[in-house]
Amino acid sequence: MSVREKDDPVFFARIQEQNLLRQYDLLSNCIEIGLKKGIEAFDKYTLWSLNYAAVSNIAQFGGRYREEPIYVGDHYPPHFKEVPNEMDRFFSMIHENWEIHDHPTLLPAYALWRLNWIHPFVEGNGRTARAACYLLICLKQGKLLGGEKIVPERIRDNRDPYIAALKSADRAWNEGHFNVSEMAQYL
Repeated sequence: MSVREKDDPVFFARIQEQNLLRQYDLLSNCIEIGLKKGIEAFDKYTLWSLNYAAVSNIAQFGGRYREEPIYVGDHYPPHFKEVPNEMDRFFSMIHENWEIHDHPTLLPAYALWRLNWIHPFVEGNGRTARAACYLLICLKQGKLLGGEKIVPERIRDNRDPYIAALKSADRAWNEGHFNVSEMAQYL
């Protein structure tokens, strides 16, 4: 069962908002677990769950890596057969550098950019990437961050610098460099 935006945009938007609330509840649990267990709690199962919560009832393949081509504007994510390997490399980068990089937003910035770049899911990649970024920021800070709006909401409300930072990281990557400094500064 799924609701399509073109059939009823208002109803679709309501389902999306309810999904974001469910995703936030799950994200809060994931942060709690991560604070107790450490960075090893951040794995593909966590991402699958966060994605499933974000797209329930609006996409039928939530919580699973995509098995088909997908295009995002002028960005062509890796071939779907490369997604599992790209994701293994993604988690390896985070885990292997967790203790090395003490900068509070560098690895969360990497996660935010790289998940959008890989685009591992059919739907909900941005929502899942923003949730993962927030989870990693909280783990780096050692606490659930307070405030009226959490990072994913702030990004949604101020997309232009977010998009610019994604494009900056893409340009660096296309030139053979790794540079998410603009994203880290934005966060």
